[in-house]
Amino acid sequence: MNSRYQWRSRFTLCAVLSLTVITWSDARPQAQRTDGTPWAPADALEPSRLVEELAHATLGEHPTILYVGFSPLFDGGHVAGAVFHGTASTPQGVADLKKWASAQPRSTSLVIYCGCCPFGFCPNIRPAFVALHGMGFTHVRVLVMPNSFASDWVDKGYPVEKGHR
Repeated sequence: MNSRYQWRSRFTLCAVLSLTVITWSDARPQAQRTDGTPWAPADALEPSRLVEELAHATLGEHPTILYVGFSPLFDGGHVAGAVFHGTASTPQGVADLKKWASAQPRSTSLVIYCGCCPFGFCPNIRPAFVALHGMGFTHVRVLVMPNSFASDWVDKGYPVEKGHR
C-alpha cells in the first residue's frame, strides 16, 4: 500500500470521526475573535515557517509541538518531535491535555496542530487553544494546515515520525 493511499484512508477516518464530535465541540462556549477564531493572526503559523524555525532553533529555543487530534492518526504519522496528550474535541482529551500542561511553565513555547481534515472544520484545534490559553500559556501558536496533514505536511516532504505516543 503506498503512502499517499494510506494518508487518504486516514483522512477519511478522520472525517468520519470529526463528524461524530463536531456538533458537540461547536456547542461549547469559547472566547472568540470577530473572525471566529480564538487566536490572533500572529498566533497562526504556516508549515513552511515551522520547518524553517525548527531547522534553525537551538535546543532551548525549540517549541514543544503538540498534536491535539485523533490518536490513530498520530500513531500513523506526525510532525517529527510532536507529542500527544489527548484529543481536544473530547472532555477526556482536554482533561489529559490540561493534566500534562499543568506541569509545564506558562512561558513554554507551544505549537498545536491536528491536520485531520480541512482546517476550518477541525474539531480539535479551537478547544486545545482555548484550554491552553485559559491556563495562562502566553506563547501558544496554531499550525495552520488548510487541507490536511497529508497534503500540507507529508506531501511536501517535511519531517515525519511514526509510532505510538
